[in-house]
Amino acid sequence: MKKHYTFLFILLIHFSASNGQKKFGLAPVSDHYKVLQSISSLPNPQRAWMDTIKYPPTEYGTSIVYLLVKPYYLSDSQVKALSESVKFPANSSDQVRKELDYLLKLQEKRTPEQIKRVEFLGNIGYWPSVNMVPSHPSYKQNLEDLFFEGRELLGSEISANNFPKVSKLLQGIMQDMRIMEFTIKYKLLRPRPYHLEPRLTPLTKINSPSFASGHTLWAFIQAFTWSEIVPERQPQFIALAEEIRRSREIMGIHYPSDNEASRQVADKMLQYYFQNPTFKNDLKEAILEWEKQAGKLK
Repeated sequence: MKKHYTFLFILLIHFSASNGQKKFGLAPVSDHYKVLQSISSLPNPQRAWMDTIKYPPTEYGTSIVYLLVKPYYLSDSQVKALSESVKFPANSSDQVRKELDYLLKLQEKRTPEQIKRVEFLGNIGYWPSVNMVPSHPSYKQNLEDLFFEGRELLGSEISANNFPKVSKLLQGIMQDMRIMEFTIKYKLLRPRPYHLEPRLTPLTKINSPSFASGHTLWAFIQAFTWSEIVPERQPQFIALAEEIRRSREIMGIHYPSDNEASRQVADKMLQYYFQNPTFKNDLKEAILEWEKQAGKLK
């Protein structure tokens, strides 16, 4: 009887993937993100000077080249629609003032243990351009970072070598993620929190605009995708994504509104993906590979 139910469960997974059905919906906005969103996002004339500030062009990094890269599972029109689906509150708004005050409080409470963890998470990052050059000195580490969430939760043997089909799927979504990240960033040019609040001492500085958060975007698009592959671990993947997005606030480099926007965009990306036959086929193959290989590694 147990084997019968296991077989039915596997069939259900395959049926859902092949028929374009997401297993999980987006959780409602909660915690301080919900509280902050209830505050006015409109310009406040008393702080009008803040609305004149944009991310300084002198601080742009090489990430701007991702505006020239073609998406993998998304279409150009979907990239455009997603980039227009979010906006940040006015710099001078009461909401941003509360967000900056919140970041200042986090800064006051940083512990050495927190700093060590958030800086570790801050160094995680997969870059499609590096993956195209096997001789690149960061090539191996780049692939390890691609599998960070899977390895963190499922074990050290969860890697590109052991799961090439999963790797192909993750590489595709991460190419789209980088394109979405920098399309939004360079379209809206939001200054970083430390550009508006001189009392903030960030743990690092980033060479790209603030909105939306790239780390949070990859954290959630990967968590959502891994949840489709290993649905029984969905709560753990979401919890890890939540830790990653909050780490950006502890570091003093992202507003909470950057992070919530990225969570929303990640969910919309996955909705588009389930309209794409190529994605659905790649997901199906990744699920089959996981079912075949994961048990052998235990």
